[in-house]
Amino acid sequence: MRSAARTGRLDLSCGLSEFPRDVFALADTLEVLNLSGNALSSLPDDLPRLHRLRVLFCSDNRFTELPPVLGRCPQLEMAGFKANRIEQVSAASLAPSLRWLILTDNRIAELPEAIGECTRMQKLMLAGNHLSQLPQTLAGCRQLELLRIAANRFESMADALPECLLALPQLAWLATAGNPFGHEHESRALDASPTQAIAWADLRLGAPLGEGASGVIHDALWQRAPDESPQPVAVKLFKGTVTSDGLPRSEMAACIAAGVHANLVGVEGRVEGHPQGVQGLVLRLIPGGYRNLAGPPSLASCTRDVYADGLRLSAAQALRIARGVASAVAHLHRQGIAHGDLYAHNIVVNDDGDSLLGDFGAASFMPHGDASRTAALQRMDRLALAHLIDELARRCDEPGALAEVRAGC
Repeated sequence: MRSAARTGRLDLSCGLSEFPRDVFALADTLEVLNLSGNALSSLPDDLPRLHRLRVLFCSDNRFTELPPVLGRCPQLEMAGFKANRIEQVSAASLAPSLRWLILTDNRIAELPEAIGECTRMQKLMLAGNHLSQLPQTLAGCRQLELLRIAANRFESMADALPECLLALPQLAWLATAGNPFGHEHESRALDASPTQAIAWADLRLGAPLGEGASGVIHDALWQRAPDESPQPVAVKLFKGTVTSDGLPRSEMAACIAAGVHANLVGVEGRVEGHPQGVQGLVLRLIPGGYRNLAGPPSLASCTRDVYADGLRLSAAQALRIARGVASAVAHLHRQGIAHGDLYAHNIVVNDDGDSLLGDFGAASFMPHGDASRTAALQRMDRLALAHLIDELARRCDEPGALAEVRAGC
């Protein structure tokens, strides 16, 4: 059992098969309850006694339905039920106060019409389910900014991106890859790519450089030829499971199809011959002096990145970052790719303002012959870019310096 020192948050992961009644002793203070990694299949009917509860994590348990009692929790803003066995989501389970709902990697085939009554919803994560249609009532979720519907069963982009979504004014981060309508395009991108195969035997892995939802990136040396010195590279080994954004295979296809651009993390080739059959990419090593522009969103910020306290940028730095990322986005759109996750935490920069955009976990290929949905995907990326530029401007000594780039969004 793990519990926080303060009673505002409680973490319990100890093989629980029933909800521990002792938790109710914290009813007057408890705001964040983490019950992930247990063996729970239900929650008590009197859960609303935790009247201050804002955040509930129940991932990696044994729920087969989203508990209806959630709809009666008066302050609930975030619910996470990733990697359960959920097939049923009822109208009763949807608290009107929800801003962030995580149902990734379950067995959900249908969403209730009542989802449209969650008018505060900003972040809806549904990758890795059995969805083939979305309810038209989603039009009521006008605050929705991030949607993950990758790795479901949508047969067409029209099913995955119906008119009700096209009209949402705040939607800026969307993942749709790994659905049946995109399989052929992804396979073609992987099979027809000029990217070379790099033998596992020619790679020597070093220390991990970082880990994301889809895989682990290692420092490595690549022996390109017997008579050459090993080349420093980075190797990303994919985990092979559904992530919050979608499937590793889809990420590989988009990353390879993105091609070469000065403001993209470059790909050297695909890993071939891993002893366990693990898929991987060999990436150009990011030069020293680069750092992440920001950290990912927090529970409090929901859809907005968290920047270091006191970060200040000169006009030259901010402008160079903004122009570099805008150029990378324009390049991706010319390649028929929507990034889907254009965030500062997916960008590394140096002191001069040089920038590199990475992480294609939410990227998707734009639909051929569907001008309206292609335009919609491009518009979403541009809206995300506008948010990024606004964030840079708030940390810039001369905010007006970014006005022209912002207008281009």
